[in-house]
Amino acid sequence: MRKILALLLCPMFMGCYSTERNCANFKSGTFEFETLVGTEVMKTRFIRNDSIEIDYFNNKVDTFSVRWINDCDYVMKKLHPKNQAEKEPVQFRIISTTSDEYTFEYSFVIKKKNRKHVVKRGTARKISPAVVN
Repeated sequence: MRKILALLLCPMFMGCYSTERNCANFKSGTFEFETLVGTEVMKTRFIRNDSIEIDYFNNKVDTFSVRWINDCDYVMKKLHPKNQAEKEPVQFRIISTTSDEYTFEYSFVIKKKNRKHVVKRGTARKISPAVVN
């Protein structure tokens, strides 16, 4: 009886706490991302269209290819890596959205078995719908 009651009530409560994921709204545009590095807040601005992202961070510009797996998951790879570490792709998953922000998890795509898989989290804010041509 408890199992039946749990099955009936579970969808009611889960519906109240489901997160919004309108990921398609964030495939292109101009975005800002802030992160804490030590005691300093660092800001990155990036412009993304469906397949290219240009990042502006600390007076440096980097360009990445973007490959969408589905509306909420994508992989980025630096187009002009300067070392072996920069050659590694980074996988992103949008886990929740609002009207102008999305929260995401990201990690390096690990090819070696002895490397630790570390997932980090961040939030990006859409500041403009402009896209890269």
